[in-house]
Amino acid sequence: MKLRHKKVLTAYLFLSIPLLFFAFIRFYPMISAFYMSFTNWNIISPVRKLVGLSNYVGIFKDPVFMISLFNTLKYVLYGVPSVIVLSLALALLLNNVTKFQSFYRLIYVMPYITPIVATSWVWRWMYQKPPTGVINNFLSFLGLPARNFLMSTTEALPSIVATTVWVEIGYCVIIFLAGLQNIPKEYLEAARVDGANRRQLLFKITIPLLNPVIVFLSVMETIMFLRIFTQVYNMTDQGSGGPLNSTLPLVLYIYQKAFKSFDMGTAAAATVVLFLMILSITVLQLKVLNRRVQY
Repeated sequence: MKLRHKKVLTAYLFLSIPLLFFAFIRFYPMISAFYMSFTNWNIISPVRKLVGLSNYVGIFKDPVFMISLFNTLKYVLYGVPSVIVLSLALALLLNNVTKFQSFYRLIYVMPYITPIVATSWVWRWMYQKPPTGVINNFLSFLGLPARNFLMSTTEALPSIVATTVWVEIGYCVIIFLAGLQNIPKEYLEAARVDGANRRQLLFKITIPLLNPVIVFLSVMETIMFLRIFTQVYNMTDQGSGGPLNSTLPLVLYIYQKAFKSFDMGTAAAATVVLFLMILSITVLQLKVLNRRVQY
């Protein structure tokens, strides 16, 4: 065997080890969940009886599943645009700061590197009624009535979205700043010489050139909000997704079916639905948002 062939064989040998590990960790559970969605396995019995599509029919007849499905879409619709717009605005401001920029970056990224469980419990305390909750104390100071926040069926979901947006902004600001600093200054200077104002610089040059960053962050944040779980589990009463299922996301519904009702077949069917939803939304976003800009 020639030396070149030995090197290629050695490379494939070393590459195959992490590939097998990745396939076992990622693909085997996916295939197993897909098979499980056609069974009535209750996690205790070793017997898995095939039941066809009855689990899928059952979840779409379950009103709690439909509520969790719509709640998950609400998390995405409220959360993703808020994160993208606010983080872009902050990144544009930070890009013009010449002093203490590293300090400001650290301040914004700290919520992201803090464990989400700790963040959720701090915000849960802040949302409490007076005199415990900081936010309600501040509203009282302004002469405004106290809010129920996490105990209200209409305010609980936006309150959890606000917490998640606060956490995610730091990560998105860092990515936007990297994108802003890669925009050639010659384009902006040439536009200024031609008489472009700030609004035209932003919407005609900066945002179009940031399009790859916007696409990346939109896709990643959409996937994150579709899989939201920890915040809801820690911020709602007994991790129930309440009040009255008003904050129940799809992942928490799957968790409750799998580890409280021991209905693994239904949980697996809901998992497959979530996977298909993430896949279809991601492909749609890439088709709509991913466009090339050339100057």
